[in-house]
Order: sequence, then C-alpha cells, then structure tokens
Amino acid sequence: MPLDPLPEPPAVGAADPTDDALGEVARLLAGRGVAVLTGAGLSTESGIPDYRGPTGSLRRRTPMTYQEFVGSPEARRRYWARSHAGWRSIAGARPNAGHLAVEELRRRGLVSAVITQNVDGLHRAAGTVDAVELHGGLDRVVCLGCGRGSAREDLDRRLRALNGAFPEDGALRNADGDVELPDALVASFRVVACGACGGILKPDVVFFGESVPAPRVRHCFDLVDGARGLLVLGSSLAVMSGLRFVRHAARAGKPVAIVNQGPTRGDDRADVLVDLPLGPALTALTERLAAAPPA
Repeated sequence: MPLDPLPEPPAVGAADPTDDALGEVARLLAGRGVAVLTGAGLSTESGIPDYRGPTGSLRRRTPMTYQEFVGSPEARRRYWARSHAGWRSIAGARPNAGHLAVEELRRRGLVSAVITQNVDGLHRAAGTVDAVELHGGLDRVVCLGCGRGSAREDLDRRLRALNGAFPEDGALRNADGDVELPDALVASFRVVACGACGGILKPDVVFFGESVPAPRVRHCFDLVDGARGLLVLGSSLAVMSGLRFVRHAARAGKPVAIVNQGPTRGDDRADVLVDLPLGPALTALTERLAAAPPA
C-alpha cells in the first residue's frame, strides 16, 4: 500500500535498501496517528533477553504456564525462587534508545498509542505512562483468591525477610525475569501467601496458556481502529496476542510496518519490513523526522 509522501524528506541513500525501508517508515509516521506494537526485541538493548530472537531463551527452556503455576505448589515454589533471585535485574533495567525514541514520537503526536507485549515496565519508565501493557507487568502482584493487587517491592521485602540471604543473581538469563537455580536451593525457598486472605500470589502478568483479559484486548483493537497505521517494533509476532492486531490492521486497509531482527509471522501482512536493531533504527527515525512540527 503506498504511503503518503513525507514533506521535504532528508536525502536517502538509494543504494541501501534498508535505508529506503526506513524512509517508508518515516513517511508512515509523518502522517501522524500511528499505533505502535512493541515486543521483547525492543528491550534486549536494556539487557533483557527475548524469547525467540538472537538472545532468545525459549530455545533453552519452556516458560512457566498458567496451568502449571495454579496446579502445582512445587511449580509455584520454583517460579518464585527463580523470580526472586532475578527480580533485581528487571527492577534495575533502564529504558534504552528505542524506548526513548517511541516516547519522543508519541510526544510529538506522530504516535497515537503504544501497545506493548513486554512485562518489564520500561515504556512507563521512559515516560509513556499510558502504554497498554498487553501481558501485564512484573512490578505488580495479584492474589488469585481475593483479587487484591500489590506492588512487587512489597512482596520482595516479605520474601527477603522469610528467606534471609537467598542468592540474588544479577545476571538475567530468562526473558520473564528469572534465573536458573540448583534444585536444592529451590527446595529450600519459602513462599508467602496473600496478606489479606491467605490466597495464592501470582505476578500480574499473563502466563503462557492464559488469556489476555477481554476488556484489555478490546481496548487495543479500539486503539488500532483509531490509528492511521500500525508500526510493529521488536516482535516476532509468534503468538496470536500480538499477531491479531497486525491482521486486524491489514484487513482494515491500514498500512503496516515492521521493524525487527529476523522474520515475523506478520511479514506477509506488512507493507514495509526493516531488519535492524531497534535502538539504532528508532534513533535514525527520530532524527529523520526531527524537522516535522510537533502536534
């Protein structure tokens, strides 16, 4: 689908097809009102590995499923022990150039909405406080009994008090914020219950095998419907929770651009494909669009 021309675009090196593709993404953004869908590839430059890309951990292990977490006390102990050991790596991560570029594009009115599949909170930390966290956030905890929500920091303090000098490994090894631990160490870990009702505590994230809340999905569809086009950043679109928005935009005749390292399941629906690391690509885009007047 042809994109609207970008007024007075900077010169683009025609010999470089990647540069040409970035120019097409710039033209899409220059038309304003573009919804952005981000994935784990946007956070790799903050030190958080993704599941399926070049640093992906899914090739090494299968993430915890909702059914396993709910049905097995041993699985919950394993999850919380590993997550407690790796939590500080997530909490200490900082937004990278890609997150900051998305916020700059949003601030200038070129991006109308941000939907993220990430659970690391880095869009919020970059200033995009209204980013829709499709899969929730690791910095929040919810009780499966009474539904009470609480901050992960509160749970962290309780776990520290109960488990003493439990190892905290600063080398984040898995995309969901946990680290590998010896079985004996996991077996010694003590889990806490909800302080209000004694129910099971779960991170406020959508596990594999769990459905994204329907109201959240409807809200995301509304954001895509209200956008001029859709820009996907750093997602392989391997799961339907993100791919459905690409298909929805394409069916509606909206232009779709994808910037990702490696192929995605949405490539056949995209009008523009750019295979580049997100930080450099988005920095180049913001510089290219710097002359566009703010909204």
